Amino acid sequence: MAVQPEIDPATGRTTTGHEWDGIKELNSPLPKWWLYIFYATIVWSIGYWVVYPAWPLVTNYTKGAFGYSSRQEVVRDLDALRALRAERSTALASTPLEEIARNPTLLTFALAQGKAAFGDNCAPCHGLSATGSRGFPNLRDDSWLWGGGIQDIHQTIAYGVRTADDRSRQGVMPALGGPNGVLKTDEIVTVANYVRSLSGQSTRPGADLAKGKELFIANCAACHGEDGRGNRDLGAPNLTGHNWVYGSDEKTIIETITQGRGAVMPGWAGRLDETTVKALAVYVHALGGGQ
Repeated sequence: MAVQPEIDPATGRTTTGHEWDGIKELNSPLPKWWLYIFYATIVWSIGYWVVYPAWPLVTNYTKGAFGYSSRQEVVRDLDALRALRAERSTALASTPLEEIARNPTLLTFALAQGKAAFGDNCAPCHGLSATGSRGFPNLRDDSWLWGGGIQDIHQTIAYGVRTADDRSRQGVMPALGGPNGVLKTDEIVTVANYVRSLSGQSTRPGADLAKGKELFIANCAACHGEDGRGNRDLGAPNLTGHNWVYGSDEKTIIETITQGRGAVMPGWAGRLDETTVKALAVYVHALGGGQ
C-alpha cells in the first residue's frame, strides 16, 4: 500500500519525509526560471568545450573549433607593441648612453621603458620606489660601491655582481672571525666600534679606538683605505658616510666583520634585450643618485 505524503498544515505543501529536531523539510521545487538558467549554463559549457581549448590530452590539448589561444593573443599584442616602438627602440639601441639625455624625445622614451622594466625586474629587491631595504642598496642616494656614472650603472645592470660572468662586478667582504678567522671576538668588537667612530656614531664606553684603528689598518685598510673612505675599484664601501646596506649598529657591523658579506645581483644581459638594459641604466641614473 502506497504511503501518502504528509501535508504541512501551515503551508499546505507536502513534506519530503526528512525531519531534524522536529523540523520537517517541505517539498518545495526550485523556481522554473532558476532551472532554465541552470540548463542554459549546461548547454553553454558544452558549447565552450567545443569552440575553445578545454580538454587536456596525453601530450597536448584540444584546440577548439575557433583555434583560440591566449598565448597567441599575448604574442600578437607584444608584436604590435614592438612595431609601435621599433623606430625609437632602434634609435635608443644605436645612441651612446651619454647622448641619450641630450635628446628629449629619446630620453622620455628610455625613462618610460626603464620604469616599466624596473617594476617588473628590479623592484622585488630594490623596492618600487628604488629606496632599497636591508641588504639591497638604495638607488636614490649618491652612495655607489662601483660608481654612479651611467656607464658604471649599465655595467652593473648588464653583468651583475659576483656572477660567473667575467664582466661581472667582483669583490667580497671576507670573514675575519670564526674558528679560522684572523681576528678574535674581542678584537672584532674593538674594530666595529672604531668603524662606527669613522662615521661619527657613538661607541661602546671604554672602547679602545686607538687599538681599533691599529687593527683596522692591519686588516681592513687594504680594501677600505686607511681613512675608511672605500675603494670603488674593489667595491669596498665608504665607512665614513651614513649609507649602510646592512645597517650601522654595532651588532650588524660585528656580524659583517665576523661572517663577511657576498650578496649576488643577477646580470640582466641575455635575460633582457640590450635596449631594455640601456633604458634601465638611464632610468636608474635619473632617479637622483646618478653621478
